Amino acid sequence: MRKLPAGIWALGFVSLLMDTSSELVHSLLPVLMVSVLGASMITVGIIEGVAEATAAITKVFSGVISDFLGRRKLLAVIGYGLAAVTKPVFPLATTIEWIFAARFVDRIGKGIRGAPRDALVADMTPQTLRGAAYGLRQSLDSVGAFIGPLLALGLMAWFANNIHAVLWVAVVPAFLAVAVLIFGVSEHRHVAGHAAAVRVPVTLTEVKKLPLQFWFVVLLGAVFTLARFSEAFLVLRAQDVGLALGYIPAVLIVMNIVYAATAYPAGSASDRLGHRTMLVLGLGILVIADLVLALAASPLPALAGAALWGLHMGFTQGLLSKLVADNVPDRLYGTAFGIFNLVTGVALLLASVIAGALWSFYGASITFLAGAIFAALPILALLVFRD
Repeated sequence: MRKLPAGIWALGFVSLLMDTSSELVHSLLPVLMVSVLGASMITVGIIEGVAEATAAITKVFSGVISDFLGRRKLLAVIGYGLAAVTKPVFPLATTIEWIFAARFVDRIGKGIRGAPRDALVADMTPQTLRGAAYGLRQSLDSVGAFIGPLLALGLMAWFANNIHAVLWVAVVPAFLAVAVLIFGVSEHRHVAGHAAAVRVPVTLTEVKKLPLQFWFVVLLGAVFTLARFSEAFLVLRAQDVGLALGYIPAVLIVMNIVYAATAYPAGSASDRLGHRTMLVLGLGILVIADLVLALAASPLPALAGAALWGLHMGFTQGLLSKLVADNVPDRLYGTAFGIFNLVTGVALLLASVIAGALWSFYGASITFLAGAIFAALPILALLVFRD
């Protein structure tokens, strides 16, 4: 493994701890909402979509502010801190309104930290290692994303399927993540002499002058996000085809094991190989994943679909971050990531609401078939439009 700055590893472990907490919660939250609190599928889609769109909108403002202040770490600490303080709300929730409020605040926290953290990675890392850096952070993030559901699986057995008791465990790694960020990560600027430049306010004129290649990456991310609706629907699909309650976290375990195993190799390969082929492969895998989930009639195919979903994420997520950073001036990293996450977040809101409605009116199979169609669209765009 090529030598990466220590700060990248620290940020990776912050992501690992917070995702351990968040995915422990998320692996059980859809079942809590539907089976315990009585929410409908449309309600689940709205809650998940609004939550992710909130994060996306917040990222724009936090990204611009981080570029102006030059204080990316401060914003990241605030964002991770907000996420941590929401974790006790989930086991205390007695109505769907509690869940909505906690998800809303949690996603505000995610929005505040997301763009500054991604910009901080770009600040720390030379361009020749940027794919590897984003891939490593994403890989460690994904390790946490399968440790969380794995803990949930064991704890559901330990606590005899008492969801509320299991959710209390998520509080601990969330606060540990904040501690690692505070003590293990420093502000860092990769390009010397830009401290003063970063403090110049970002203007609308500058944003309009962002390169066309950047806007193409934004459009590409938005279109395929329509095929990648909330992972809550993966969990509910597995339950729908007969996976027992105690084994529900296995869906996200399988997905994130594959995601974690492929994110760094794919990111590192993107530093040496053309991005177009890797994006087409990643999106093609998503088409197959959606088709497998649409046709699933038992838990095993549903788990296979989740694994393919994770493979797609490993191929594409770090690469898209690299493409954003490679196509904008360094002083606009935060703004660029904010714009990218805003557009893809709005797309995720639409995707989740559409998925919930399709599931309610036409069933799960149609929902995932529609996802396969949306995933095929950016493949066509990549094949038709050349650099």
